Amino acid sequence: MFNENTPEQGRLLLSEPFILDPTFERSVVMLCEHTTAGSLGLILNHKSQLLLSDIIADLSGIDLPVYLGGPVENHALFFLHRAYDKLKSGTLIHNDIYWGGDFDLLKILLQEGLIGAQEIKFFIGYSGWDPHQLHQEIEQNSWAVHQKYDSDLIFLLDGEDLWKQALISLGPKYAHVANFPKSPFLN
Repeated sequence: MFNENTPEQGRLLLSEPFILDPTFERSVVMLCEHTTAGSLGLILNHKSQLLLSDIIADLSGIDLPVYLGGPVENHALFFLHRAYDKLKSGTLIHNDIYWGGDFDLLKILLQEGLIGAQEIKFFIGYSGWDPHQLHQEIEQNSWAVHQKYDSDLIFLLDGEDLWKQALISLGPKYAHVANFPKSPFLN
C-alpha cells in the first residue's frame, strides 16, 4: 500500500492501517535516530493513562499527558520539544523539534508554568529497530515515511486525529486511508 522511502532522523513513520502488531496500530512514529547500528523512534499518538505528575514526584500538579513511546525500555522517560529558546538543549531532529535536553532546567520551567503541552511531549519507552529491520519493514509496506510536515502536528493531543492529519498531509494518494475503519470487519 505504501511506497518505499528512506527513513532518516526527524521523519515520521505512519503505520499501514491494518498492521498486525497492536503496539503500532494506527501509529505515527517520530524517528529520532537512524544509524547503521539501528533506529529509535517515539510513537506520538498513543496516550497512556499516566500524567507527568504520576511519574515525577516533584512535579506534582503538572498534569501533562505521557505517551507510550514504544515497547523498549518502558521504564524510561523521553521527551520531544520545540522550546530550545527556553531549554538551550536537546538534539535537533527536524526543523524546530528537539529530542531530550536538560531535564533539571525543564523541571524548573514546568514548575513555573513556562513550558506547556503545545511545545513538549513526554513518552514512556521507545520503539527500536535492529540494523536494516526498518528498511525491510518499509519495503514490506508496513510504514509510510513522511518528511514534509508541520511541526504543530507533533503536538496534537488527540491520537486518532494526529494519525489522520499525518496521513492527509501526505497528500491525496494517502488521504483516503484516514477514513478507513479501525477494524475492517466492522464495516
